[in-house]
Amino acid sequence: MALLRITSPHTQRAGRRTAWVMQMVILATIPGIVVQTWLFGWGTLINLMIACITALLSEAAILAIRRRQVGFFLKDYSALLTAVLLGVALPPVVPWWVTVTAVAFAIIFAKQLYGGLGNNPFNPAMVGYAIVLVSFPVPMSQWLGVHSMVSAGETMSFMQSLQAIFHQLPVIDSYTMATPLDGFKHKDLLDSQTAFSSIAALQGPSLNSWLWVNLAYLVGGLALIGLRIITWHTPVALLGALLVMSGAFHLLDPTNTATPFFHLITGAAMFGAFFIATDPVSSCTSNRGKLIYGAGIGILIYIIRSWGGYPDGVAFGVLLMNFAAPLIDYYTQPRTYGHKKAKTGLKVGEDN
Repeated sequence: MALLRITSPHTQRAGRRTAWVMQMVILATIPGIVVQTWLFGWGTLINLMIACITALLSEAAILAIRRRQVGFFLKDYSALLTAVLLGVALPPVVPWWVTVTAVAFAIIFAKQLYGGLGNNPFNPAMVGYAIVLVSFPVPMSQWLGVHSMVSAGETMSFMQSLQAIFHQLPVIDSYTMATPLDGFKHKDLLDSQTAFSSIAALQGPSLNSWLWVNLAYLVGGLALIGLRIITWHTPVALLGALLVMSGAFHLLDPTNTATPFFHLITGAAMFGAFFIATDPVSSCTSNRGKLIYGAGIGILIYIIRSWGGYPDGVAFGVLLMNFAAPLIDYYTQPRTYGHKKAKTGLKVGEDN
């Protein structure tokens, strides 16, 4: 089965060029970046700087090797967007070489190896994230506590964050902590039947911090929908499927499962729904296809969180559904203008 390349019919609106779209998506991440920096320290901004420099250098090097116009392609901001998405997804005290590895792999292998922007079948940022998550699981679990303390009454400064990232402070274990999803994975938070269902469970600083982070990315995602850069189909289907799955299993076993609210406000739920799953290149294009695609990611996130080997499943859920996106698009093509029925794939006995 040939992959579909859906390019028309389409209309071009003034200002809706690739560079403008990428810039708007980057700007939409600012609320989340601000909240993450406030809650988890300067490491988020340092990661972003390292990621952006690595992305631009990697993109420029490969473009030069391919004998393409370096300046022209760098101006589309796609490399910077990949760097930003990876920079905020990585833990704030992850070693600098992990960030460099993730971004370089995303740009060189997941993007340029396939021909550059528009040709990559997988989300480059999630490919880079998955590579370092599988390869370096220990540093990828080092998330800072809220207003992380190096010593009593002292918050990590910018210089201390730099030292943690470039030299790895020997006291790193004293200011890193498990995320709520890590606790859920190891049942550290399940002290009673109402550990998750009670609203009091949200009074802890860790859960509160992730609540604000997810709300910030929700605001940015809604802005993207308002600007018509993305549609509502994929985010709503993803969050809806995650809500239904977690709600059904919580009703069946409230003692050992988390509430739907917990799943929606922890980890990368909102970030993944609005900024990762909506990648226009590697996701579905038809509205029906987007609903199926988003729902599939939501179901996979819950399965991985509950029974998989990793606390969060956004990256793997997105990559697995990237595999299925061409097939989903093939069987959910909209009705062609002037025809009564939509093409729904080849019938038995028809030629290719």
